[in-house]
Amino acid sequence: MPPAPAYAVLAAAFRTKTPVSAVHRWLGVFASRTPTVRQNALEVLPDAALPPRFHPSILPSGYVLGSPRFCHTSASEDSPDVRAGEVLRVLKSCAADADLGKDLRQFANEMDEDVVLKVLQKQRSNWQIALLFFNWAAGLPSYEHGPRTYTEMLDILGRMKKVRLMRQLFDEIPEQRRGLVVTNRMFAVLLNRYAGAHKVQEAIEIFYKRKDYGFEVDLVGFQILLMSLCRYKHVEEAEALFLQKKDEFPPVIKSWNIILNGWCVKGSLADAKRVWNEIIASKLKPDLFTYGTFINALTKAGKLSTAVKLFTSMWEKGINPDVAICNCIIDQLCFKKKIPEALKIFGEMNDRGCQADVATYNTLIKHFCKIRRTEKVYELLDDMEKKGCSPNNMTYTYILKTTEKPRDVMNLIQRMEESGCKLDSDTYNLILNLYVSMKYEKGVQQVWEEMERNGSGPDQRSFTIMVHGLHSQGQLDQALQYYTTMKSRGMTPEPRTRILVKAIHMKKDGPETEDRSPSMTGKNLKLDRRSGLFQVRK
Repeated sequence: MPPAPAYAVLAAAFRTKTPVSAVHRWLGVFASRTPTVRQNALEVLPDAALPPRFHPSILPSGYVLGSPRFCHTSASEDSPDVRAGEVLRVLKSCAADADLGKDLRQFANEMDEDVVLKVLQKQRSNWQIALLFFNWAAGLPSYEHGPRTYTEMLDILGRMKKVRLMRQLFDEIPEQRRGLVVTNRMFAVLLNRYAGAHKVQEAIEIFYKRKDYGFEVDLVGFQILLMSLCRYKHVEEAEALFLQKKDEFPPVIKSWNIILNGWCVKGSLADAKRVWNEIIASKLKPDLFTYGTFINALTKAGKLSTAVKLFTSMWEKGINPDVAICNCIIDQLCFKKKIPEALKIFGEMNDRGCQADVATYNTLIKHFCKIRRTEKVYELLDDMEKKGCSPNNMTYTYILKTTEKPRDVMNLIQRMEESGCKLDSDTYNLILNLYVSMKYEKGVQQVWEEMERNGSGPDQRSFTIMVHGLHSQGQLDQALQYYTTMKSRGMTPEPRTRILVKAIHMKKDGPETEDRSPSMTGKNLKLDRRSGLFQVRK
């Protein structure tokens, strides 16, 4: 029989939503295996960012839209990604009452922490399957969980607000494994998830439980606790705890910054001012983060003149603002249409050794695009390339929106690719929308084929652009073709698109709903294999 923890956690997980018989079948997976111990001293959990929505393409510089520039890269057949993908396919095909152990038996000798971690990361929103797989892996004779997989599973449970199960799994880590599995990163995850579930007292308790696991109750850990509480809007409790523990944890400027930032993010300028004044009244010296946080709060509250005065005082005191602070002031000055003042600060940045970054240029380019100062836009674009500041997708998005002719769009795309900036799905859809509005059919076809070729689409937005664009040009039958194809691919139309299509049918066929319309029935549809669109038989 497996150890009690596996039974306890799984039984609790499915107590309310799954029949007991199904739980017993799942638990049968672990009946013949006892977890063993394997040393794994890895302490660092890698970034657990979700994969990009679309498969990335390789875009060699110098190629123009519509050219064959996409190629696939293949991973090693024995790589963790490939093995994790095979496991995920099996998990996806498993029925709710399936024998998970039987289905996954083929992978039993291939499990390692990298594979298990990748599977768990792909199941973040499906905590039940993630927990089943986690416990199945724990029962393998040749594998035991390390700190990364334990931390990931705890994070999944906490993310789905299953904090009771999260705590149960943490408490049931075998004592002989604690020194290998429990890490500072794990405690940070627990603090964050308790705060996210608004369990303030439990978060404080787990912080002090660090001592039981051989970790110091130190200032860094305390600051992580404060940040977690502030992140989920428990700023008042965080400040009260901060003041209460002043003797235990010295009130250094970083701790004050956490509280100040908490009030600023929560939108309470009055409390932010109070904390700022307390910092100034103390013997502590505000650092760049202190200034940046308060200046940002002032600008968001519409106190631009006060923010500019504070910004100017920094230079007068010999404190050089960093690029983030300068960007904040420049953006708000541009928003208030004070372009000359923004350009003055932009010029002073270089003189004072503060190098402008892509966000600085994007802010100025965005506002110059709004007022149609095209010559200034391209002057800034040339300047940033000359200074080695590579434009990004956002830079070109602002400029593309100002184009009026297909040739301008193509020239900008070519420049974009030559600079090494890759087109993403948002950029493709923007270009598609531009070509549709310009009635440039060849360009529309090129973009559509390019998206299909490299996996960037066409998506729901692409079809929506085509339906509305063709309708505005009076091409109602073609608009219906795209709408029908969109639905056939399982995409959900936006409400405005449904209303538009209903209006088209009322105009063409009389007052019928879109689903009753003869032109939408299967016998009146014909697939055009060349275009991939459903056409309506007349």
